[in-house]
Amino acid sequence: MKKFFQKKRRLLLFGSALFFLFGICFFCFKSCFISPDAQFEQFTDKLFENELSSNTLNLHYTLANPEKYGIKEKEISLGDMSPESFEKGKEDLKKLQKKLNSFSPEKLSKENQIIYDILRLSFATQLSAADDYLLAEPLGANLGIQAQLPVLLAEYTFRSPDDIKDYFSLLASIPQYFKSIVRFETEKSKKGLFMSDTTADRIIEQCNTFVENTETNYLHTMFQERVQKLQEEKQISKKQASSYITMHQKLLKESVFPSYSLLAQELEHLKGTGKNKNGLSHLPKGKSYYSYLIKNDVGDYRSIDEIEKDLYQQLLQYYNDVQKLSQENPALPESLNTETAVEMVEPEKILAFLQDTITKDFPALTVKDYEVKYVPKAIEEFSSPAFYLTPPIDTLNPNTIYINKGSSVSCPELFTTLAHEGFPGHLYQTLYFGKQNASPIRSCLSCSGYIEGWATFVEDRSYRYAADFLNISPASMEFLRLNRCISLCLYSLLDIGIHDKGWNFTAVSEILSSFGVTEEDVCHEIFQYIVENPANYLKYYLGFLNFSSLENTIRELEGDAFDLKKFHKNVLEIGPAPFPVLKKYLLMKY
Repeated sequence: MKKFFQKKRRLLLFGSALFFLFGICFFCFKSCFISPDAQFEQFTDKLFENELSSNTLNLHYTLANPEKYGIKEKEISLGDMSPESFEKGKEDLKKLQKKLNSFSPEKLSKENQIIYDILRLSFATQLSAADDYLLAEPLGANLGIQAQLPVLLAEYTFRSPDDIKDYFSLLASIPQYFKSIVRFETEKSKKGLFMSDTTADRIIEQCNTFVENTETNYLHTMFQERVQKLQEEKQISKKQASSYITMHQKLLKESVFPSYSLLAQELEHLKGTGKNKNGLSHLPKGKSYYSYLIKNDVGDYRSIDEIEKDLYQQLLQYYNDVQKLSQENPALPESLNTETAVEMVEPEKILAFLQDTITKDFPALTVKDYEVKYVPKAIEEFSSPAFYLTPPIDTLNPNTIYINKGSSVSCPELFTTLAHEGFPGHLYQTLYFGKQNASPIRSCLSCSGYIEGWATFVEDRSYRYAADFLNISPASMEFLRLNRCISLCLYSLLDIGIHDKGWNFTAVSEILSSFGVTEEDVCHEIFQYIVENPANYLKYYLGFLNFSSLENTIRELEGDAFDLKKFHKNVLEIGPAPFPVLKKYLLMKY
């Protein structure tokens, strides 16, 4: 019996070994035959997780429920602007590019092929300028970090008390973040790449304005409103709310305001070290960096000469169109101001009209929850006329459009601005694509030329909608539309002239005067804005031209069968992408 038992035991062990061996083989077999799509999605999901985990503000605005995406423990951070972080970023990018190249795009689904093409183009483009990171400028009176951060903090959504704690940690991290920006600017100064005194003065003034009235700062006021809402929802008690408000005031005084004061002081110390008051072309490697910006930020991969030629042709076409319109309507120039001086209409009414009327040309999309707010008075001077804050991709709300009351606009201008920001512009495009169940990584792939180009493209169409709503003649609205196109085209040409051709203020003033802009302060503001924000106008206007070109291409292909709504639907479903990628996949649909 003893021997029998031992023999049986050996058989059992042998059977276990066979089972274990089979398990290993099965696991290896399964691992080897994970579908290419599944492997690629593991890669992009990890990339998505890493991208958002590095910046709490981006994470909060992108995801309402990060734990559902595998993002649990997160270090509270606004990021790092130190030169070391840029060097590390370059090495990380090389590794990502190598991993991406291991995939065979032809084995992927159509959606994953789009992502592959976007990443391939993006990685190559970013690496082409990775050594020139000191030519980047994080600060700026209009679009700089210090200008954008207060609004993003003011709109930081409190979904639960935990969000308040994260928000407090963010405020506490601002001193460290601003110190890294100061280090970055100091390094630029050492290399002779620091901003001009004019630019520095504008940022210093903004910082000082922000900290002038610490007791009544809008950050504190808006924080109280959000805490009050949590209290009304019974997520926190009255005692907790009071404690949070006290703590917030303390953090503003000890972390936020001193950081802005420090930034202003350090910029003051660095003044005089910036020798270039003109565009990028006056800096070493500035022209190649500008070319990189057009590719990376706009998504247009043509040569600058090709782009410039296109812009001049458009400008000539607009001029001819204006001449023709004026000949057909001789009284138009004199009657225009009177006819378009209509009574101001509430933004909500304009948005409701737009949401309904665009269904003739755009696919239907029901949106009930959106809100119009006004830019806090303290930052009116430095804010855009209007902007839309994108919601988290997993909730697609809240949807907020900010209007700057400090910008004097007519009713027709308000109408087209709301078309740009709302329907069928940013809000509509964001929610339409958000409902396509695209891969989360798409939210991290910056395609500003598509996003701003689309909004400008549909804003252009909205002039005809405004004619009906405001009871203004189509000829008058067409005149306003052409005037807007001429301005954007001209500013885009100035952008290229300043940053690629080396135009200075005198050259720009002479060009502007030929278009009737003779006031020196206006000319200076235009020049300074373009100097501080290279390629920014191109995101809007060049993006718009790319969409117009795509529409013309499809019209030629389809002939009488062309369907405008179908064209818009196809473009929206592909979603934000550099224009070579967008064109490739759009043509596949025809």
